[in-house]
Amino acid sequence: MTHILYLAAGFILLTVAAGLVRVLYGPGEVDRMMAVQLLGTGGIAALLLAASASGVAGVEDAALGLALLAAFASIAFVNSASSDSDPDGARDG
Repeated sequence: MTHILYLAAGFILLTVAAGLVRVLYGPGEVDRMMAVQLLGTGGIAALLLAASASGVAGVEDAALGLALLAAFASIAFVNSASSDSDPDGARDG
């Protein structure tokens, strides 16, 4: 069973590596940010599969930390994009 989990983790890492092309050559900043989020999700999935296969303690915590960093990166990107589109700093509402 562990071999199947390792194969699944390896397949996910291959798809994540293929997604790096989108990050490097994406047409816009939003496309690149979404690709980075997808890469983060794939990395978390690979970590969780490897943790289940190996039984090493603490890998789940690393995956949770990556998930939190990905959420904060999205929030920071949205905040920077909204401040760029509003040069006066005035917000509606």
